[in-house]
Amino acid sequence: MRIFDPHIHMTSRTTDDYEAMHAAGVRAVVEPSFWLGQPRTSPDSFRDYFDSLLGWEPFRAAQYGIAHHCTIALNPKEANDPRCTPVLDELPRYLVKDRVVAVGEIGYDSMTPAEDNALAAQLQLAADHGLPALVHTPHRDKLAGLRRTLDAVRESALPVDRVLVDHLNETTVKEAKDSGAWLGFSVYPDTKMDEARMVAILREYGPDQVLVNSAADWGRSDPLKTRKVGDLMLAEGFTEDDVDRVLWRNPVAFYGLSGRLDLDVSSPDATHEGNSILRGGE
Repeated sequence: MRIFDPHIHMTSRTTDDYEAMHAAGVRAVVEPSFWLGQPRTSPDSFRDYFDSLLGWEPFRAAQYGIAHHCTIALNPKEANDPRCTPVLDELPRYLVKDRVVAVGEIGYDSMTPAEDNALAAQLQLAADHGLPALVHTPHRDKLAGLRRTLDAVRESALPVDRVLVDHLNETTVKEAKDSGAWLGFSVYPDTKMDEARMVAILREYGPDQVLVNSAADWGRSDPLKTRKVGDLMLAEGFTEDDVDRVLWRNPVAFYGLSGRLDLDVSSPDATHEGNSILRGGE
């Protein structure tokens, strides 16, 4: 089973996770830029973080045979903080980088006017740079958040079929599918979706344009949830081709819209800017 986790925050995970993911079949990941828990206080902290997503983290992933790409954006939560919003002016210089395969995570957290403005601006940036967009739907008032998201997309220059609407569930999947957007589902130990619910949605709505992710981060999460979904799909009668479509071909197709997806990690560098992941030894 080959697996592409299309939404995972590896900056907050350990090298043990990379090793376990590779053993489970993960060969590619996309890491969306997101809120780190500790509030940022200036655009400078975003720049350092973006540089890490483009440099250190791909290097670290490659040591374990995993191709790493990222998405870059001002996330919805920090779009409400005036100390952070100037980073919008910095985004164009990052959106031309080879390993940036979408604008994201953008979307809604609390559905405020500030979030409206940041979403509209970044949908335009995606259109301007020929990139798809990864959209975070809110964890509260999900259906209202989805509808507001889709309205914003329809008002933008970015076609809806270049948008991945993430963190969907049973209440939002039908309207998202009817819109023509790509469908993202995050599988968590306690919140969002679990494996059984995910398989039930796949049985009802089919595997077309569906992407399953772990969204693993610094909270209680599991970077192997993608594999567990694949195993349950097979146990429940889905074919190996169905599993490969959901866990590999669909993410490749969506992020391939960027024209930048490079899944070759056959010759990883020994160091990154003079640093390695090694400690001790000779």
